[in-house]
Amino acid sequence: MKKYFLLVFICSNFSFAQALKRTLVWEENFNAKTLDSSVWNFDVGNGCPDLCGWGNNERQIYTDKNHTLVDGNLVIQAKLESDTFTSTKINTKGKKQFQYGRFEARAKLPVGQGLWPAFWMLGSNISNIGWPKCGEIDILEYVGREPHLVFTSLHTQDSHGETINTKKTKFENIEDGYHIYAMDWTKDKIEFFVDDISVYTFQPTLKNEDIWPFNQPFYIIVNLAVGGNFGGPEVDKKVFPQDFKIDYIKVYQ
Repeated sequence: MKKYFLLVFICSNFSFAQALKRTLVWEENFNAKTLDSSVWNFDVGNGCPDLCGWGNNERQIYTDKNHTLVDGNLVIQAKLESDTFTSTKINTKGKKQFQYGRFEARAKLPVGQGLWPAFWMLGSNISNIGWPKCGEIDILEYVGREPHLVFTSLHTQDSHGETINTKKTKFENIEDGYHIYAMDWTKDKIEFFVDDISVYTFQPTLKNEDIWPFNQPFYIIVNLAVGGNFGGPEVDKKVFPQDFKIDYIKVYQ
């Protein structure tokens, strides 16, 4: 009887089951005083001239200053300085890339109209073949104009970059405290989780390069955008500053 209950417990706990089957191959715990430049790059500016508004009509200017490392957390702060919104966006392009595995971040969301935090990935060949052909995996997106909802999405050439392979899931208390946002990626499917609850699975039968660009390495991105096509045209200036806090990022394979 005891063995039976142990088996039920293990099978019902995704993280524990994954730990039994996979190895932690990389983690970022943000315990240093500064970000590790051998791992992280900064995107700075407004994306111009090549990608003004970062391709989404976003309103923020990215800097390498709108972040701190505090008590083992990366804290990205969106600010309103005079009439300018500023924030931070980091990525591991050319430094850390992964193909398949479980990817998770423990994070606390900022709150307010116009805020758009994200934990996501892009195909490492983006510089050669462009977007959306490289593929995009959005493990976490949240927009302040639609509270209590978590967005998980995929972008491909087949959808011409449009968000058709997507799901938004309601969590009444998602703005409270920290939550774990995860993605399990194999050669056959991609499944998204919030606090170990499965929220969306993408498993197409046909896997050509336009439908399934997910057979190659991807790199990690973390950012806090303001406004834009998805964040919304209206921004509540009274909510600033706002913090997007990331406790850790882990990769299991």
